[in-house]
Amino acid sequence: MISFSRIGAVFIKEVVQMRRDRPTFAIMIMVPIMQLTLFGFAINTDPRHLPTAVELRDDGPMTRSLLAGLRQSTYVEIVDIVHSDEEGEQLLRSGKVSFLIVVPESFEADLVRGERPEILVAADASDPVAASGVVGAIGEIARRAFEPELERLPKRLSSGAPPYSVVIHRQYNPAGVTAFNIVPGLLGVILTMTMTMITSIALTRERERGTYEALLSTPVRPIEVMVGKTTPYILVGAIQTSIILLAALYVFNIPFAGDPLALLLAISIFILTNLMLGYLISTVAKTQMQAMQMTFFVFLPSILLSGFMFPFRAMPGWAQAIGEAIPNTHFLRIVREIMLKGAGVSDIAGDLGPLLLILLVLALLALMRFQRTLD
Repeated sequence: MISFSRIGAVFIKEVVQMRRDRPTFAIMIMVPIMQLTLFGFAINTDPRHLPTAVELRDDGPMTRSLLAGLRQSTYVEIVDIVHSDEEGEQLLRSGKVSFLIVVPESFEADLVRGERPEILVAADASDPVAASGVVGAIGEIARRAFEPELERLPKRLSSGAPPYSVVIHRQYNPAGVTAFNIVPGLLGVILTMTMTMITSIALTRERERGTYEALLSTPVRPIEVMVGKTTPYILVGAIQTSIILLAALYVFNIPFAGDPLALLLAISIFILTNLMLGYLISTVAKTQMQAMQMTFFVFLPSILLSGFMFPFRAMPGWAQAIGEAIPNTHFLRIVREIMLKGAGVSDIAGDLGPLLLILLVLALLALMRFQRTLD
């Protein structure tokens, strides 16, 4: 027969064990809180205030009205006024702006003559979700901006179809193929998950097997242990990278327009960064289970706040600040810029620098934590 006293004894034992394993209990409480915070406040599929550059080749009242309408809109945020196609293209390729709006020369004169001049909107369509909402709103913004001005012009210009046209040029992904955005991002997600998880159990496995004390008794220095334990997994990361890139190129037909050496440099730094993150976790966790739980706790925001699943620009300021400290955020930008936008080393310097800084900080923290463990 079932004994409730024995069930109670097992229950008490499990509660005591839970109290002893405080890191696991803390993670169990923090994960749902983090998910509620991220999904409830940080995630937004309707991006607003996207950075936009404007190239004004005409300086009439109509142009100034359009610029005022863009400034008042919640969809775009004018961050720069450029004076050449090259300058605007550079901003768009580097990811500093999501849209480039060009008002052509003699725009107002052509409009008055009834020649229907074109307003060009160059959109960074490497992220189709982020670009779609604004692309649909540009026409309405222009209509409202021009409406007061058209009332003062001949009636033939204000009746019927608009006396101008808005031409959308979706760059880097003209067809809006989702795979062009997702598959390059998967490279960062997979490397983050596997590299961090593999190395997070590097020291905890030694502790559970009882070989950690023997390791500490050797003359091996902390940095030598760190390098020795993480270096073999660089080869694993190289194999994973090769598989994903080959699939991207030959299965999903994703173009590769940039510098292969720049991508190789970025991947090498990114793999090392995740290895250092996993090694840092291994110096904190006491068991392999705790190491895997901590890895998941780090992995979740690296997906949600990096711009992989949801537009980065659509998140609130505090979420973007957290995202900037996540290695995957910078790596996703780099991969998409190189593969889709034809970027080189100079173009990705803005994200390569922060990635190197994160690598150095993680390596330093891991060494400091390992040294304290030795005492």
